[in-house]
Amino acid sequence: MYKHLLIATDGSELADKGVAHGLTLASGLGAAVTFVTVSEPFPIFAWGGAMAGYAAGDELVAYKEEAGRYAKEVLAKCKASADAAGVSAEVVHVEDKRPAEAVLELSQALGCDLIVMASHGRRGLGKLLLGSQTAEVLSYTEIPVLVVR
Repeated sequence: MYKHLLIATDGSELADKGVAHGLTLASGLGAAVTFVTVSEPFPIFAWGGAMAGYAAGDELVAYKEEAGRYAKEVLAKCKASADAAGVSAEVVHVEDKRPAEAVLELSQALGCDLIVMASHGRRGLGKLLLGSQTAEVLSYTEIPVLVVR
């Protein structure tokens, strides 16, 4: 049924549940997996004042280094879990994109037939203020999405 799953993770405890669920499904189906984690663009508009460009430049370098280190750590953990489960897995770190956008683009580029994501299940004002990357993926994808709470 499903041959290639895209499993999105941000390394959080909730996302780990999505990773575990996706791996269990992939193992049972004999499907391959691609894990993706996304580093959002640096919030350049958060800086103001006369030294904004200089300060933001230094912070941008630190942000990118930390994001890369964190992504490598998260994806290594996912790959180790996949290896332990006997699931063929690749890892991808997408930089400077919004998570929903990256998940949608990558799922299409890789020809995935299922996206696995976790969701906090926020409603009302919380969803409005914090947004929902999962809801955005659900709204725009052309393939099935398995949402893990």
